[in-house]
Amino acid sequence: MIRILLADDEHLIRGAIAALLGLEEDLEVVGQAATGAEALRLARALRPDVAVLDLQLPDLDGVAVATALHTELPACRTMIVTSHGLPGHLKRALTGGVRGFLGKTVSAEILATVVRTVHAGGRYVDPQLAAEAISAGDSPLTAREADVLTLAAEGAPVDEIARRAALSPGTVRNYLSSAVGKTAAANRHEAARIARSRGWI
Repeated sequence: MIRILLADDEHLIRGAIAALLGLEEDLEVVGQAATGAEALRLARALRPDVAVLDLQLPDLDGVAVATALHTELPACRTMIVTSHGLPGHLKRALTGGVRGFLGKTVSAEILATVVRTVHAGGRYVDPQLAAEAISAGDSPLTAREADVLTLAAEGAPVDEIARRAALSPGTVRNYLSSAVGKTAAANRHEAARIARSRGWI
């Protein structure tokens, strides 16, 4: 029996996935979480074989949860099920130790098959997303540029970004200018939009 932990903040979707997986004779959903923190707490307590994580959880995203589980509970395989799959998300997920990455539009049969594949030590990545990730290339942004651009995407002014990122306003302007150049954008707002559309932030 493969023991599964589900994490999705949308109760209806989480319940539907649990019900579908529960129909399989060799799969058992042992825990359900609505947040990343709850998923980590349940994983530590229940020691599931596979964690099926939504990419966008309200506190920690699915990749952050998967990365933590990869370190703390290496026997627990992780997979991301998302409706927001972008090339940058996929690359970050694979770097974090995620073994499966697929959209919420897949059939119950494919989802169950991927759970078994991941549990057995294999990998599964949605073929279309894999092709898009290869053609998109790696993010040109440094980690600090991505952090600053994320804050800029929220509409924060330079002084607030500097305070929140513990940087000087001049350093923030330099990072933003560099990010604008690397994304070939007209300004920081367009740079943030481009970076977000490619999953870089």
